[in-house]
Amino acid sequence: MRRRVTNAAVAVAVLSVLAAARWLDPDPAGHATHTQLGLPPCTFYSVTGAPCPMCGATTSWALAADGRVTDALWTQPFGVVLFVLAVFVAGVSGAEAIAPRGRWRRIETTARPVEPWIALGLLLAMIGGWAWKIAVWKGS
Repeated sequence: MRRRVTNAAVAVAVLSVLAAARWLDPDPAGHATHTQLGLPPCTFYSVTGAPCPMCGATTSWALAADGRVTDALWTQPFGVVLFVLAVFVAGVSGAEAIAPRGRWRRIETTARPVEPWIALGLLLAMIGGWAWKIAVWKGS
């Protein structure tokens, strides 16, 4: 019962974040959408005048949640990776809350041998997304 409640809580939490992304209006500039949540402007940008490593991630989530996947990828490719992972987590957690089948245990068992490669891949994807954002920023 405890695992069902935990999985339900995770699913609700992640779905809440996805719903917030759907509610946001993507900023046409491709960044600063997060300020609609009452968050301050990006400190990294304020100090350096350059995009931060996650610049545009909130905007890409808002675009992806609107079904505008191509625009989301253009805005911040790594943001889309995180969006897809969030949808996956919500789906697995929701399924486990409704009908427990040990899905997380199987995912963990499958991922464990390649865990360092997954971490490296995510790090490189984040760096690649940042490089993309810098290139797009300079082009505009």
